[in-house]
Amino acid sequence: MDLALWIAAGFLSLAFAIGGAAKVVVPKEKITALSFGRWAENWSPSAIKTIGALEVLAAVGLVVPPLVGFGTVFVPLAAVGLALVMIGAIVVHARRREPVSIVGNAFYLAVSAFVAWGRFGPESFMG
Repeated sequence: MDLALWIAAGFLSLAFAIGGAAKVVVPKEKITALSFGRWAENWSPSAIKTIGALEVLAAVGLVVPPLVGFGTVFVPLAAVGLALVMIGAIVVHARRREPVSIVGNAFYLAVSAFVAWGRFGPESFMG
């Protein structure tokens, strides 16, 4: 189980570090020009950058604390944070009637929930 949680956390960390960093550095106009970036049309540039920064922080929080042996409570908290971001993304894509994006967000939500459950519960770093 511990290995599965590490793999899931590593996957989430990589995905959200890349996606979050892109939201922070890529201008809104370029994001909305992408077929999967149309969600950003109704968001301010600062809101997009904030979402990206939160994703990058969560990506760091998923893997760095146990690697350095300090602040391991942040692992399940980061996973919960990503789950909340994905719930928000699902709502946005549902309002925009974008079912393919909802499926992807639901997948990330499930993986985030798995990591949160595992690191708060049976494979906690805090116990």
